[in-house]
Amino acid sequence: MHDANVIDALAARLRNAEASRQTISPVRGDIPLDDIATAYAVQQANVDLRIANGERIVGRKIGLTSLAVQKQLGVDQPDFGALFAGMAYGDSEPMPLATLIQPKVEAEIALVLEHDLTHDKHTFVDILRASAYALAAIEVVDSRIENWDIRFVDTVADNASSAL
Repeated sequence: MHDANVIDALAARLRNAEASRQTISPVRGDIPLDDIATAYAVQQANVDLRIANGERIVGRKIGLTSLAVQKQLGVDQPDFGALFAGMAYGDSEPMPLATLIQPKVEAEIALVLEHDLTHDKHTFVDILRASAYALAAIEVVDSRIENWDIRFVDTVADNASSAL
């Protein structure tokens, strides 16, 4: 698909939902369920805008890693998103949950990389060699999609439902 007008319109809908703290209907009404490339293009449009506005990427997230959640959403693969410096909070630092729409908390394992991962596909050994250490982390996910009624293209377009 990769229609630039559709990508820009959906990216704007998601940005406006986040800014107004109001959910929107699923984007899959405008992106076919199997059009993963367009969903990632919508995500990238908002990532590019955040960077242009001075935000800094500090990491990446992998979502939908649980087989149970994949089954629930009818997907067979994880999704990926960008993490920005403004999303990171330290121990005992209050998180502004009131700025979110419908947050959920997840326990995570964060890998701090010492070396870039540069291959298209990585082995477990590649990841271990690139990692400096692992940390326990808390992720607060949020969906701009109404009632968390998400399928794969919805969460991908929405930066993998990332928040804090």
